Amino acid sequence: MGNAMKLELHVSRPDGAAVVRDYMEARSRAVDLYGAHFADLDAYRRKASEVDRRFDRDARRRAAAAIRIPETGDPGRLQRFVEEGGYFVTTGQQPGLAGGPLYSVYKALTAVALAHALETALQRPVLPLFWVASEDHDWAEANHACLIGTDNELHCVALAAPHDDGVHPPLHRIPMGPGVVACIEELVSLLPDSDFSRAFVELLRTTATPEATLPAAFSALMKSLLGRFGLLFTDAADPALKTASLPILFRELESAERHERVLDQTGEALKGAGYELQVHLLEAGVNLFLEGAAGRERLYREGAGFRLRNSGERLSRDEVVRRAEADPSVLSPNVLLRPVVESSVFPTLAYVDGPGEIAYFAELGAYFEEFGIRMPVVHPRFSVTAVEGKVRKVLDKFDLSLEALRRPFHEVAGDIARDEVPDDIRRSVAELRGAIARGVGDLQKKTRRIDPTLKGPVQHVRSHAFDALDDLERKIVHSVKRENEITLAQLEKAQHHLFPMGKPQERVMNVFYYLSRYGGAFLDEVFRRFRMNPDLTADV
Repeated sequence: MGNAMKLELHVSRPDGAAVVRDYMEARSRAVDLYGAHFADLDAYRRKASEVDRRFDRDARRRAAAAIRIPETGDPGRLQRFVEEGGYFVTTGQQPGLAGGPLYSVYKALTAVALAHALETALQRPVLPLFWVASEDHDWAEANHACLIGTDNELHCVALAAPHDDGVHPPLHRIPMGPGVVACIEELVSLLPDSDFSRAFVELLRTTATPEATLPAAFSALMKSLLGRFGLLFTDAADPALKTASLPILFRELESAERHERVLDQTGEALKGAGYELQVHLLEAGVNLFLEGAAGRERLYREGAGFRLRNSGERLSRDEVVRRAEADPSVLSPNVLLRPVVESSVFPTLAYVDGPGEIAYFAELGAYFEEFGIRMPVVHPRFSVTAVEGKVRKVLDKFDLSLEALRRPFHEVAGDIARDEVPDDIRRSVAELRGAIARGVGDLQKKTRRIDPTLKGPVQHVRSHAFDALDDLERKIVHSVKRENEITLAQLEKAQHHLFPMGKPQERVMNVFYYLSRYGGAFLDEVFRRFRMNPDLTADV
């Protein structure tokens, strides 16, 4: 794709906190926290043996009941998983408008690539599974999509909340409402009109309807885009999944105080190893949410019972259990318990995650063991920076690396302008600076014979002269910037493409920017670059 489409894909592993960097580099103090390293094939074999002890054919059949196969998927693969004792490589993300940022796609395709490699290595079915975190209640994280329009400017389109009454229900409870039509049309207006774009515009319009929820639209879109790669889906609010997860949720409810101590001890060990916590524990906080008067509310221990964080409602353990048994959808795990739920319902070998998730998995080893489960192998997703031909031309013109544009634009522009100052002016300024330094030095020597206290005034003259010269240099650079305004504008546009809002492209940009220009071949090339060998090596 590189030359034909004038698009480079720079693939790497994402950067993160110190514990993440040490884990990537297989440093023992970090690997010990995770129990295994993602590049060690034997770690997956050990995990497979542990999974087999917990999952027989019936357990795998129950897991399959919570799986959704895209129209372009192969139902026979799921049947083989049940009959032949297969496994999952899982990943997931909270939903986002129009698919959210690119990293959701990169997570999913990393999971597919890892599943393919492990299936070859283990000689058992290994299926990639995407968990749609529809129980999340943070509307502001999910309601927007950002991309660069045909005007070469970054635009973010946000869907207003259908209500603003202080109640925060899970996203799967909230239809997007009629406002979503205008949002999608605004996104469409930012895309080029091409043979590629028409099909994707239709996909956006048919999935993001007023009656649909954000998770439902996100799932339909991701299934359409990625189902052909063999990716399977589950939804956090799926009735089969909710019923299957109740025993784990009730166990957390019963042992919340003990689990808090276990997590606290792990946190202390993490800090003792020189690392910072990604998820800080809240005293008496239970790793569960219950839907109450204020929406999805965190449970807190209080005496022999529990209290809902926002509404203040107090409940006994039996009351919580009765509500969940009557409607399993009202009780849900927090960020620490969710991976445990996943590994209890699905025979999971590995979880593919980004740097933030990798950091909090470092806190979970002993917590998993409380539920009789060994933590899955934590595998980092691939990270991608896409460089279009027009951006490459700008980088080459200024002889800049991708990383150079991570800095604030005014710093980059200042460096460029200084480099553009004509050589003869640069030499003259340097000569003047040297002459001032020499002249002041000579004057100091001569005045010392008259009065040693004149050293101060002479130094004052030197300081003023250098300040004036610094000011002159700034004005020269400013003049060069003004003269090269159009050229620097090109550089600023390139930075918008690579580091929009000062962040990595994949954390801001929406996938439809690339799909509308390069079609489904963009996804094919990303996946090709993600492929791993059976020994888990990859060309990144």
